[in-house]
Amino acid sequence: MKGYHVETIDGTIGHVSGFIFDDETGVIRYLTVDTRNGWPGGKEVLLAAEWIELIDWFGSTVSKTLTRDAIKQSPGYDDTIPVTRDYETALHEFYGRESYWSKQRTAFPGAIRT
Repeated sequence: MKGYHVETIDGTIGHVSGFIFDDETGVIRYLTVDTRNGWPGGKEVLLAAEWIELIDWFGSTVSKTLTRDAIKQSPGYDDTIPVTRDYETALHEFYGRESYWSKQRTAFPGAIRT
């Protein structure tokens, strides 16, 4: 998916420039997205892998149900600084999305949701 264009509900915003893996589980947690070719003054941002709606292998695109403006306003990502829980929390709160770690705390074997 590296190099794939990132499509939003209102157009292309950039391309996938890399990935952030969870060291403990080996799960891809985030896509790094370079938006500098999507708009003047762009930046690199993180988007959670679980927020991907569609991967078009033939069209080389990754689709999100986000807007270009939301991604433009997203907290920037600097690959020289480790991703902390505070950063992750701010990112999930910015997008109004539940965090993967809160889902892990509430999901356990034998749990029944009503």
